[in-house]
Amino acid sequence: MVDNHQKNIATFIHLSTFSRFFIPFGNFIGPIILWAANKDKSAFIDHHGKQAINFQISILLYAIILGTLSVPFFVFKIFNGFDFISFNGFNDFNFSIGKPSALLYIGGILGAFAIVAFIIELVFIVIASLRARDGEIYNYPFTIQFLK
Repeated sequence: MVDNHQKNIATFIHLSTFSRFFIPFGNFIGPIILWAANKDKSAFIDHHGKQAINFQISILLYAIILGTLSVPFFVFKIFNGFDFISFNGFNDFNFSIGKPSALLYIGGILGAFAIVAFIIELVFIVIASLRARDGEIYNYPFTIQFLK
């Protein structure tokens, strides 16, 4: 039987990932501290702590992969058709970037996907917090199980 104290700790483990908006790497530090201090008290707390940490590590890995894929598209597009400065006396001064290419569109789609993934991540954290509050076991989707 899971008591209210265990439910509260599990809920705070999930909610502590939002500390990243105030503390650098708070999404790792908060859950790890809460989980490490309370993992021996309950299998329920241990499960939720591992899930929260695994999810944050997975999200970091996915963000690194997505960034690695999307940044080159923008860089190559910016420097591809860029006529830096064409200066012919004081009569003609041109500065042109060129027309959009497929690389820019692909990079934009990947950037939009990153925004949607961020919103979905926040939704999953709130769902996990609510499930922990209700005393239910929750497994984040799309999570690599680093801690078992």
